[in-house]
Amino acid sequence: MSSLNLYHLRKTLDAEQILICFNGPLSRSIIEEIGEAIRNYLRTLEGSENRARVKDVFSVFVEQTQNIRHYVAKVAEDAETESRLAEATVVIGRAGDDYVVAAGNLIRKSDFPGLQQHLQHLDGLDAQGLKQLYKSVLRAPRDSDASGAGLGLIDMARRARAPLDWDSVTVDDDHVFFSLRVTV
Repeated sequence: MSSLNLYHLRKTLDAEQILICFNGPLSRSIIEEIGEAIRNYLRTLEGSENRARVKDVFSVFVEQTQNIRHYVAKVAEDAETESRLAEATVVIGRAGDDYVVAAGNLIRKSDFPGLQQHLQHLDGLDAQGLKQLYKSVLRAPRDSDASGAGLGLIDMARRARAPLDWDSVTVDDDHVFFSLRVTV
């Protein structure tokens, strides 16, 4: 890290309109601490007149980070794999008048097609379709070993002001780095 130029990093973050950036292992306590910092920071930026917007950004941040934590808990076979998969990058920035909440982490390459299919399905639904799907999933019976109700991506799509944006970069034979961006 001796050659890291923090001024250059800051200029890059400013140029990309990045307000908050985290890179490292996500734990429950990290999510809570960053979440509280985000809420306070956005309240300062937005003021009290726009609480709904602050809530949407905060909710999308929580959903994205919890999805990463749940995924890691579900697929990690050992401590080394858990540590590798828990490494994530989370960014909150501006895009014009909107906020963008982006998160990325390693996932198994074999899990990406199903995730992509689900995201494409959500992308094809309008507001009413997302609402109906949300209610349907909420009412459906859950597996006893499920870490959540499966509502996170649907909720993010409902809060989004633009279609969900995702991509993947192949990291090795078994993993891709999956990134999801939600415009709020």
